[in-house]
Amino acid sequence: MNPLVNYFRNLQEIHSSQAAVKETSYYGTLETLLNEIGKTLKPRVRCIINLRNQGAGLPDGGLFNVDQFPKNQELEPFTAVFPERGAIEIKGTKEDVKKIADSEQVQKYWQKYGQVLVTNYRDFLLIGRNSQGQPVELEAYSLAPSEAEFWLKTSNHSKFATEQGDSLLEYLKRVLLQAAPITSPADVAWFLASYARDAKARLEHHSDLPALANIRQALENALGIKFEQERGDKFFRSTLVQTLFYGLFSAWVLWHKQNPDRQDNFDWKLAAYYLHVPMLAILFEQIAAPSKLKSLGLVEVLNWTGTALNRVRREEFFRQFDEGQAVQYFYEPFLQAFDPDLRKELGVWYTPPEIVRYMVARVDRVLREELNIEDGLANPDVYILDPCCGTGAYLVEVLRYITDTLQENGAGALAMALVKKAAIERIFGFEILTAPFVVAHLQLGLFLQSLGVPLIEDSERVGVYLTNALTGWQPPDEESKQKIQQLQLNFPELNKEREAADEVKRGKPILVILGNPPYNAFAGTSPAEEAGLVEVYKQGLISDWGIKKFNLDDLYVRFFRLAERCISENTGKGVVCYVSNFSYLGDPSFVVMRQRFLQEFDRLWFDCLNGDSRETGKLTPEGNPDPSVFSTQYNKEGIRVGTTIGLMVRKEVRNKNIDVYFRHFWGVSKREQLLDSLNNQDFDDFYQVSNPEKSNRYSFRPSDVSSHYLAWPKLTDLCADSPITGYKENRGYSFIDTDKNILTERISQYFDKNVSWEDLERLNTGLTKDVARFDAKKARDKILKLQEKFNQKMLLRYLLRPYEVKWCYYTQIRPLWNESRPSLFIHQFEGNSFLVSRPAGVATPEGIPFYFTNCLGDFDFIRGHAYHFPMRLRQNYSVKVNTEDNTQGKLFDSSDFNTSQITANLSEKSRQYLKEMGINNIDENIENASLIWLHSLAIGYSPLYLRENADGIRQDFPRIPLPKSQELLIKSAELGQTIASLLDTENPVIGVTKKPTPALQKIALISCTDGVNLNPDQGDLIINVGWGHGGKNGVTMPGKGKAIARQYTTAEMSVISPEMRQLLGTTTYDIYLNDRAYWQNIPARVWEYTIGGYQVIKKWLSYREEKLLGRGLTIAEVQEVSEMTRRITAIILLESDLDHNYQNIKTAVYSF
Repeated sequence: MNPLVNYFRNLQEIHSSQAAVKETSYYGTLETLLNEIGKTLKPRVRCIINLRNQGAGLPDGGLFNVDQFPKNQELEPFTAVFPERGAIEIKGTKEDVKKIADSEQVQKYWQKYGQVLVTNYRDFLLIGRNSQGQPVELEAYSLAPSEAEFWLKTSNHSKFATEQGDSLLEYLKRVLLQAAPITSPADVAWFLASYARDAKARLEHHSDLPALANIRQALENALGIKFEQERGDKFFRSTLVQTLFYGLFSAWVLWHKQNPDRQDNFDWKLAAYYLHVPMLAILFEQIAAPSKLKSLGLVEVLNWTGTALNRVRREEFFRQFDEGQAVQYFYEPFLQAFDPDLRKELGVWYTPPEIVRYMVARVDRVLREELNIEDGLANPDVYILDPCCGTGAYLVEVLRYITDTLQENGAGALAMALVKKAAIERIFGFEILTAPFVVAHLQLGLFLQSLGVPLIEDSERVGVYLTNALTGWQPPDEESKQKIQQLQLNFPELNKEREAADEVKRGKPILVILGNPPYNAFAGTSPAEEAGLVEVYKQGLISDWGIKKFNLDDLYVRFFRLAERCISENTGKGVVCYVSNFSYLGDPSFVVMRQRFLQEFDRLWFDCLNGDSRETGKLTPEGNPDPSVFSTQYNKEGIRVGTTIGLMVRKEVRNKNIDVYFRHFWGVSKREQLLDSLNNQDFDDFYQVSNPEKSNRYSFRPSDVSSHYLAWPKLTDLCADSPITGYKENRGYSFIDTDKNILTERISQYFDKNVSWEDLERLNTGLTKDVARFDAKKARDKILKLQEKFNQKMLLRYLLRPYEVKWCYYTQIRPLWNESRPSLFIHQFEGNSFLVSRPAGVATPEGIPFYFTNCLGDFDFIRGHAYHFPMRLRQNYSVKVNTEDNTQGKLFDSSDFNTSQITANLSEKSRQYLKEMGINNIDENIENASLIWLHSLAIGYSPLYLRENADGIRQDFPRIPLPKSQELLIKSAELGQTIASLLDTENPVIGVTKKPTPALQKIALISCTDGVNLNPDQGDLIINVGWGHGGKNGVTMPGKGKAIARQYTTAEMSVISPEMRQLLGTTTYDIYLNDRAYWQNIPARVWEYTIGGYQVIKKWLSYREEKLLGRGLTIAEVQEVSEMTRRITAIILLESDLDHNYQNIKTAVYSF
């Protein structure tokens, strides 16, 4: 819980008791707050109340670095530990802190301890030393202007804590760290970020921002974007604050570099003097103008920042501040501490140096070997652009590479001058965010300075420009010309920056484009011009490829289109090298994009770096850790998506044949492996050759797909209507629950006009929380206005994941469900069922990419999105609403509909096939309508089919061989019906879940370690061994749990045959709920069984940890695990029959 909530609550409780004294009764509450904050610091800081007299009286408290406390030894008698972080003076809430600070007692404390935190519980004032050793007020914080208002606010402690946000916590952290030496880049980054957060909080209280309207409009005009609505305002404020603080930091670094031995103090008010880029200087001056800073309340914060910078032990700091890797030690921790949400949304990630070095080296090699440019990057005719340069890592590495080449070529004393010339005239970077833009100039300037060729102040700059890389490549239209004129009139420096960037875009023959494009666009910015960039990648997706749902809006896709257009249409030859999301390598949505690349480039290399959380779970094929290559000491998780380095070259004289090369990198050392691979003499020999063609949607991933597989029909060829993705609730499971009664109560209250909004909020469900496309309050108001009533008939069974069915309350009233899929719900009637698959494999391992259900199915109940193929279609219907009891969660039957027709969901070719097999009455006969779909299910559960056709199945919707005879089709469909029954948890299966066979009786037997009975009332069914834990944004992450592998017991062996044991695995597992209870004997293959990318049993368990579920399992839930295990066991025992069925059909396939 937020420590401020506890602080305010405890103060209020003590105050309202009427039993407290004004000062000392509250000591413990303040001590707790400070210790809660102190334990988050390294080293921890501890507050101790009532210090002994060390010669200046008895301070009310002291702040200690815990490393000061003796360990395993006694202090000398009468020796007291000195409070390293200062003393505390506390008075009652009525007192004035400034008067307290001026008191003789505080002066004594200050002289003794050097620092005193003065507080009356509602105001805080830190007294320290200035550079002359005299007392000075360092930082202050006020919670309320008066005692009465303070107590009024604490009466609603949660609201008061929310209003304060992180501001007070940040302030107190700085207090606890104030006396600590600042020596490391990470420390400086933290202090700057802390002050920046304070500044951002103050800006948020100026929602209209009138003082900055001109600079806002100027940035919009210069960057070609629009800061729209609330999120645009947030982005703009964040941009302003980052400009201020990075400008300040950059100026401080340059101030130091000017004279490292200087003894004077840095004056932040003169920061613009040290910023030699005119645009940057004027931007800083505009934001930091006294009139604006005062109106925005920022002068005080910048004063504190200047003081902190003057506390830095510069000699130690700059010894650590490796200029070539400055961002690693500074920009990343700053942005993480300042605005982690922005950092995440924009994909602002530090690119590891190994990746940068590898990419620059590969580009240099390709220039030499493929384009015959002898000196590679060092050739004066090679113009290079990083269109999303961030902090300049790639540009610095390019200059380093050029330096080495020139020295190897014997350039002698002119080498460094040539490097500087390249940095100014032909090495370009574009950046839209001001903070990394500042750092890029700082890094490049420091690099040139380290070579002995510093930039001449006010007359030279490197070619890094603040601009939107995705716009401005074409001459401006009339509207843009007017904006440019206005920009020139108001901010000529910004316009000059725009002109210089446009000169690069329209006038320079860019030969190399490289970098790490951002993966996401920030909501709230709306550049209309760039949105049309990817239209060329959408042409024909629907008409030629039948791909109706696609997502090409990720920002990196636009950067690919920019690079492709620049090299192919503008220069006519060149190199593109990006590290990016790896979705475009084989995802169906990117098929047209891949076609374009094959048309426009001659040779393509892809280094797949994997590390995807969804596709592979960040595991290698062997099950070892496979972290993101973007994992750093500041961000150990890296990023969720898998990544790849794509390198493409276009020659002036085009090749007749296109070469595509692909290789994988796995594991914890892949960055090092990348660098080591640069030593390979014949690079291409270490890649697999890919064969992109129409049949595999021009996939860049190598595959082995047989010609006979490609001749079989896809699932989408078999149906009359295209499959439909499943339902999306996205309301925190407010409309979904295991317990029908709880769900009924929750939704009934929601529809009840007599239940107030405040009462609903107290229930703390997703129904009162705003999320994307859902304004919770407006949605409730809409329900009440429509006078909608709770409808018992709409309580339906919902398939959330394989073998996990819950209750849902279904409604099509927008926006209650995120996606209620009316086009799918049309076909959700009694007697109908759905085959489910996905358009391409995204998980590794994926297991079985098929399912069968008659329930409502979730959008993601199999990975890659669950596409539903109804067996039968209902046309032209309307539901007759009634509120009769629906105790079994059954779907609507024929009496619930006004209907014109029910037809089989079979294409004309499928109908012709059945006719040739002698099967008629397809629309009237349910069994005949389902034959092909149940046959498809039987084929899909054959391990031999999945192994033989793995690459083809992964690339697209699976293809299904149809048998030549009616007999084979019916037998196969019967097998499919058996599989369907084993997947249907709503109905028992004789011999499996009801009266199980002797072999299955021994499977997943709930047991107790001490052999006695389990007692649910005593917590015996609680899961607490680590099967799951809460991740970011409420996402549940699987854990290792407790699974003990062992050999079968004699009793277990006695009931399974050798053939069964061969299918089930030679070992078995005991799967533990806790230290006492476990499911005994879950065979290895059953435990590992995976459907749609989910390890079925383990996935079920991951959501049932007590910390997540809030309770133990019910007896029914324990039995549910036993039953699902037995169902999976029964499926595995059918595999020989399933494989035999597939073999028979494969040798006698109907020509579709």
